[in-house]
Amino acid sequence: MEPGRRAAVARLVVFGALLTALFVGSAAGGVLPSADRVRDWVDGFGVAGPLLFVPLSVTLGCLLVPGPVLAGAAGLAFGTALGTPVALVSAVLTAVCELLIARHLAGRHAGALLPEKARRADEFLERRGFFAVVYLRLVPGVPFNLSNYAAGLTRLRVRDLAAGTAIGSAPRAYAYVALGGNLGDLSSPEARVAIALLAIFGVTGVVVARRQLRRERRRVDPAAE
Repeated sequence: MEPGRRAAVARLVVFGALLTALFVGSAAGGVLPSADRVRDWVDGFGVAGPLLFVPLSVTLGCLLVPGPVLAGAAGLAFGTALGTPVALVSAVLTAVCELLIARHLAGRHAGALLPEKARRADEFLERRGFFAVVYLRLVPGVPFNLSNYAAGLTRLRVRDLAAGTAIGSAPRAYAYVALGGNLGDLSSPEARVAIALLAIFGVTGVVVARRQLRRERRRVDPAAE
């Protein structure tokens, strides 16, 4: 690799590592620069800032860095207005990459790696596709990265995963970005709206998931209650 390209890659890695460290440290109550100072520093990258953040976020996501941390880092760096689409694009691309990585590593025998009880889930994902992913994204507590890798062992279509992630993850992406951009003032209106959204969609996700689970049980066994 040429020296200039090596330097650019190193700068890119430092950029992503600093953003993530700043967000994690701020969330933990450490003494770190304010969100405004971080944004001033990121402004030095100009229009390249968001373009650099997306591949870094995807890479870190594939390495199992939690999505909320990365979305919060986007909010800390770019603010809510720009950070939300940046975080959402990153989430969609991360999901697609993780599915393709798992599918490539598993090869044509991917389906055989699924436990017998998971075969119905595979059929459900193939049949419902987009809507199944939306339901999955709405349910709180489901590990984003692990569920994407697991999806790579199923027959879920890439376009369904991408579209379902874009729709189902949008509310939480906004909420985490808003929280990341307002870590210094969680009593701000924007932070309060974000917290309310997380609570509302958490409850909504549980309700939707339970209803869908009942429907699936009735489809498999009409006698089931």
